[in-house]
Amino acid sequence: MPHSTLNPASEFASPKALSEALEAHAYLSDEGLATACFLGLRMRRPLFLEGEAGVGKTELAKTLAAVLDVPLIRLQCYEGLDAAQALYDWDFPRQLLHLRAAEAAGVTDVARLESELYDRRFLVSRPLLQALETSTEERPSVLLVDEIDRADDEFEAFLLEVLSDFTISIPELGTISARRPPVVVVTSNRTREVHDALKRRCLYHWLEHPAFEREVAIIRRRLPEATETLVRQVAGAAGRLRGLDLLKAPGIAESLDWTEALVALGARDLDPETAAVTLGTVLKYREDTERVVQGGIEALFNGG
Repeated sequence: MPHSTLNPASEFASPKALSEALEAHAYLSDEGLATACFLGLRMRRPLFLEGEAGVGKTELAKTLAAVLDVPLIRLQCYEGLDAAQALYDWDFPRQLLHLRAAEAAGVTDVARLESELYDRRFLVSRPLLQALETSTEERPSVLLVDEIDRADDEFEAFLLEVLSDFTISIPELGTISARRPPVVVVTSNRTREVHDALKRRCLYHWLEHPAFEREVAIIRRRLPEATETLVRQVAGAAGRLRGLDLLKAPGIAESLDWTEALVALGARDLDPETAAVTLGTVLKYREDTERVVQGGIEALFNGG
């Protein structure tokens, strides 16, 4: 499909069409997720994806940008993130160099010099401003606000304001508005509850760990060099790990890592010995590894 003048509001006739486009880029979505994503594009509403780490939230935004053939702009949230780090900042070193150069050249017009210091060329765009500036009616950017649950309440409230009108006011330059809202994907691992006000602004979807056959299909799609036996054994073992009381249950990302590691070792199937020495690709806490080892690696293969 041509992407040079893509209008995502009309490019996909149905959630199924969007699902097929995602699948062409190796992302297998279920009907619920494809529908939520389709409606987000059609209604020009942010999509709020919540679920445990590793279930494919971030990957959806990346794949959506690839499908639309538009820029992906990522804002990684963390504790202490503030508006300046997400919006814009002034390039003070360059401003200082300009000031010294002007002084050396004998410039005495203070008003002119001040206006030059706050010229657009000295403005450093951060992700939110980048998303607004690069989003056009024909080619809206994809803005990924990743792990909003890691940010503070104050930043969450600020983000809600930005998502309401997609306008940013810069005192020295004026107001910058998006020609059309970017395609926004907000993710949360639910380490804390996100306020209802932000969720109400978005279309919401909870991502579950994939069912066995779907996980098999995802791994096969991403790692076609892996044998069918190996893929099914990894998917089965990963599913059983998720049934344990672990600090961090493995997501599909860890299943893919595990399979890739096994392929790199030349494994064509998964046996308890190989599983034991490669647990570090699928489990990320010492306590989880000890729990699995103490319970017996063989338990991962029961019924597999």
